[in-house]
Amino acid sequence: MLKIENLHATVDGKEILKGISLAIAPGEIHAIMGPNGSGKSTLSYVLAGRPGYEVTAGSATFDGKDLLALEPHERAAAGIFLGFQYPVEIPGVSNVQFLRTALNAQRRARGQLDLSAGDFLRLSREQADKLGLSMDMMKRHVNVGFSGGEKKRNEMVQMGIIDPRLAILDETDSGLDIDALRVVGDGINRIMRKPDKAVLLITHYQRLLDIVRPDFVHVLAGGRIVRSGGPELAHELEREGYAEIAA
Repeated sequence: MLKIENLHATVDGKEILKGISLAIAPGEIHAIMGPNGSGKSTLSYVLAGRPGYEVTAGSATFDGKDLLALEPHERAAAGIFLGFQYPVEIPGVSNVQFLRTALNAQRRARGQLDLSAGDFLRLSREQADKLGLSMDMMKRHVNVGFSGGEKKRNEMVQMGIIDPRLAILDETDSGLDIDALRVVGDGINRIMRKPDKAVLLITHYQRLLDIVRPDFVHVLAGGRIVRSGGPELAHELEREGYAEIAA
C-alpha cells in the first residue's frame, strides 16, 4: 500500500529526514516512536503534502502511484487521512458543514455521487455516538471550545466519516486522560483494523499501543529508522528509554 524508499526532506533548509525506508501493507498497523526532534511529525507532514516540507531525495508511493507528485487534496481523495497532534480550530465553520463538504469533495474525485443531507446526518450521528460526541457538538464550530480530549475524539469522528484507506496519526494520544485514551484507541481499531486499510501511528508512549496493538514498531532517531521490531519493542522503550537505541 505505502512504500517509502530512502526519503530525505528539509524544512527551512535544514535536513530533517535522512533516508527513511518503510513499507506498509494492507491490514497492517505500524507504530513509530522516537525522541523529540527525531523527524516523526515531519514524516507525517511530508506524506500528507504539507507546504514548506521539501523532499530532496527518495520516493514514496501509494498503491503504486507516486505519492509525492500529488497535491494534498489529491492525496486525501486517494484515501490518506492525517490526524494532527494539535487539531486546529476553525471558527465560523461547523463540524457537519466541514465534514460534509470534505466527504463529498472526495466522493466526486472518485467518481461517486454526493451524499444527501439526510444520509450524511445519519452517518455523522452514528460515528459521533460511537466516539461519545453529541450532535450538538457536531454542529459547533470545528474544535472551537473543545477540550483536548474532545478535539481528539472529534478527529476520530472525522476519520470514521471520511473512511480513509491509510490513516497517519501524529501523537493522537497527546493530552488524553485514561478514559479518552481508551475511547480513541477503540475508535482506531473499529475504523481502521480491516484487511484493506492501514495505519501509521506516531506516539511517544506504549500505553496507546496496549489498546491498538501494532504489527510493527519502528524507532526513529536523527531522521532515520534505527530499529524495527514487534510490539515488544515498545515495552522495551518504555522500560529503558531511547538513549541506547538512539546513540
